[in-house]
Amino acid sequence: MDDGRQCAVQRAGAGVVCISARRRRRPYEKLISNRICFFGNPLRRVSRLDAAYAAYVYYAKKKRRAQQYLGDDGSHKKERKLYNDGYDDDNHDYIIKQGEKFLDRYEISSPIGKGSFGQVVKAYDHEEQCQVAIKIIKNKKPFLNQAQIEVKLLEMMNRADAENKYYIVKLKRHFMWRNHLCLVFELLSYNLYDLLRNTNFRGVSLNLTRKFAQQLCTALLFLSQPELNIIHCDLKPENILLCNPKRSAIKIVDFGSSCQLGQRIYQYIQSRFYRSPEVLLGIPYDLAIDMWSLGCILVEMHTGEPLFSGANELDQMNKIVEVLGMPPDHLLDQISAARRRGEPGHSVSDYLKFKDLILRMLEYDPKQRVTPYYSLQHNFFKRTADEATNTQQAQAQSHHQHVGGARLWGPAERMEVESVRRDDDMLPVCQLQHSPVAIH
Repeated sequence: MDDGRQCAVQRAGAGVVCISARRRRRPYEKLISNRICFFGNPLRRVSRLDAAYAAYVYYAKKKRRAQQYLGDDGSHKKERKLYNDGYDDDNHDYIIKQGEKFLDRYEISSPIGKGSFGQVVKAYDHEEQCQVAIKIIKNKKPFLNQAQIEVKLLEMMNRADAENKYYIVKLKRHFMWRNHLCLVFELLSYNLYDLLRNTNFRGVSLNLTRKFAQQLCTALLFLSQPELNIIHCDLKPENILLCNPKRSAIKIVDFGSSCQLGQRIYQYIQSRFYRSPEVLLGIPYDLAIDMWSLGCILVEMHTGEPLFSGANELDQMNKIVEVLGMPPDHLLDQISAARRRGEPGHSVSDYLKFKDLILRMLEYDPKQRVTPYYSLQHNFFKRTADEATNTQQAQAQSHHQHVGGARLWGPAERMEVESVRRDDDMLPVCQLQHSPVAIH
């Protein structure tokens, strides 16, 4: 053996092969060693053919394993899990394949759009020999349930609009395909937001805006018929489609969030820019929310910019107030009732007293602002006869210290007034330190 090198075979009975002490053995050399040990013949000469074959086997397997963990872009990922026997992706959307036929009738050509509900594809109906749009709902129970409501509403509207004159999209049929509910619609053109984008958001003429407005008002009149009473709940430029790219005829689509009056499902509805004040304030809503959305849409179509473009719900309400002023009192009075409905001590009368006290505390003029003494005489603190008596007694005993609108408190009087508070109205200090304070 050469100095510094240990070649050949040591301890033949143990079947150990040492290739080199100066370099690490290659992976396929380890494989060869294992083969020799397995066959129990450590003195067998390893040919170059054996070494080449071992290297091929080792690296071929390594390459196959690596491909299982690499995405199309070369990034590492976990081994792919099959959803719905491989027909769905990890978001429960159907994996679209161009040229695939549904029911041996609808040949898929290209995707049109995608949303939280699922996706819409363009397809050719070989039976009727026309292009259609197929809405493929996600393979999840909540989306399926809502889509079934959409089908029911669309069928009601289509029956009531047999002559197709009320600007509502036509549902041709629906079916199940590999656990996905599919809705087949007439194929329309691009939406009004695309139209705005084509104008570089400069807006369309007032004449074209008028044509859109007349059609949409007619559609809302149709939806308000007693036998329908349908609230769209998501009216926006993206959900209004042109029938033909060179004509002004339009139709309303996407009734996936819709409901009938009295059967409201969600409290959080409407896209933010087109969300009505009653939805923002959390009070009961009806068909009028769609008219609010329409007003916002028409201004945007003519100017090219959203009328109220709030960054969040609070900012949205602020932008509305900046343009239209404060909401009327009777709407504000409903806010408390909506948030605390059914709870004792949260009647409209209670909130009117609370509102009056707050307004007195928020007077601009300091001289007109309510003082502590007179604030305690306010009706808001007279919730029960007993509490009113206790409060009046405390105020009478300390009235001699009220001078010129200023209230001077001594330790005894402060403790006496504090004693009229109910124990169940007090929060532990730890809760006040760790809980956000909000007026609902």
